[in-house]
Amino acid sequence: MTESNSMTSKIITPRGPILQKPEVLAPAGNLEKLKYAVRYGADAVYIGGQSLGLRANADNFSFDEMKEATEFAHAHNAKVFVATNIIAHNEDLHQVDDFMRNLQRAGIDAIIVADPALIQRTKQAAPDLELHLSTQASTTNWQTVQFWKEEGISRVVLAREVSVQEIREIKKHVDIEIEAFIHGAMCISYSGRCVLSNHFTARDSNRGGCSQSCRWQYDMFEPLPKDEAALGQIGKKALPMFGEEDPMFTMSSKDMCMLEYLPDMIDAGVDSFKIEGRMKSIHYVATVANQYRRAVDAYCADPDHYKLNAEWMEEIWKASHRSMTTGFFYGTPTETEQLFGENEDIPQYDFAGLVLDYNAETGIATIQQRNKFSVGDTIEFFGPKMDRFTQTVSEMWDDKDEVIESAPHAMQVVKMHVDRPVAQHDMMRKEKK
Repeated sequence: MTESNSMTSKIITPRGPILQKPEVLAPAGNLEKLKYAVRYGADAVYIGGQSLGLRANADNFSFDEMKEATEFAHAHNAKVFVATNIIAHNEDLHQVDDFMRNLQRAGIDAIIVADPALIQRTKQAAPDLELHLSTQASTTNWQTVQFWKEEGISRVVLAREVSVQEIREIKKHVDIEIEAFIHGAMCISYSGRCVLSNHFTARDSNRGGCSQSCRWQYDMFEPLPKDEAALGQIGKKALPMFGEEDPMFTMSSKDMCMLEYLPDMIDAGVDSFKIEGRMKSIHYVATVANQYRRAVDAYCADPDHYKLNAEWMEEIWKASHRSMTTGFFYGTPTETEQLFGENEDIPQYDFAGLVLDYNAETGIATIQQRNKFSVGDTIEFFGPKMDRFTQTVSEMWDDKDEVIESAPHAMQVVKMHVDRPVAQHDMMRKEKK
């Protein structure tokens, strides 16, 4: 694998054109996730503060945590962006100036913003902050990208409804960075601007309160007749339009996955590949970021002889539980191509533990438990600089060197033999039964 975190490096291919090596941009809901995203290959990480963002239910970062995050990221040649992408109301504006100044003091590299008022106020209050336009702004054409550039935006996160061909056309006309979502859960509403949550629960998804109404189970019913006699014949219950045997449905999209199509995205000129998932686990963040890291490095190292490694997709499935789609990148998807239906029979894995230490002389690893595992379990180790391997747990000891049969306690520290060398920050998982 080539050296990671080499953002903006250029690759001259045998075909002639110069490729801009794209950034792998990972999500982080807290400080631990941020550090693992960077360790596993992210060039940049996006986070949320404790206001002005669209993930109010994530752990989110205090300003002190942001300072620690930027110091860690910068020491590893990575960047930190903060999502300040709410659609602001009048009562939100009073906090903007101080919030942005605190981000600037914390060393944040850029903010992701959708509201023109926040853009204007940030340029005045914290002029050193780089401005990235959120996908919430629904940018779908090159002239709009050019408009935002003239307003001081240095990067545009395109609407999720653009195609690869449209990205190519946009890049022909503009000279600022383009970012695109390439993996994770996708909002079914246009560029994430949903009102279902507001309607059903009075929680404004455009101000961070999304209740994920699209993932609820729905059915369709015939309206009740107005005629009282007819109403008496059927009882006071609406009738399902499709019959009792028809399943209920959601309005949720399948998850995005463009790992198999990265060459198209790189050749189209996308500067940053964005992974969704600030609410996801460190297992998800690390696994997904690392596979895109490997694919980007492999393609940019030798575009003409690049071949997708099947193990990269296998790793993606071990962190994902929903069927996947390419969204709008190759045209408008049909309902079967986009809408999430019944759960597929996808093997699911528990994040079992983190490697804290490894003794090369004894072959014993020290593991911090994250989900229960026991003697006799088949487990799998993986890490940012190693190929995965599988083994059986043969014996374990607790922190007092007493033999134990299982590790049932959260964050429990145990020792065990491993079949191959591992390193601090490698992960251990096991298939759910």
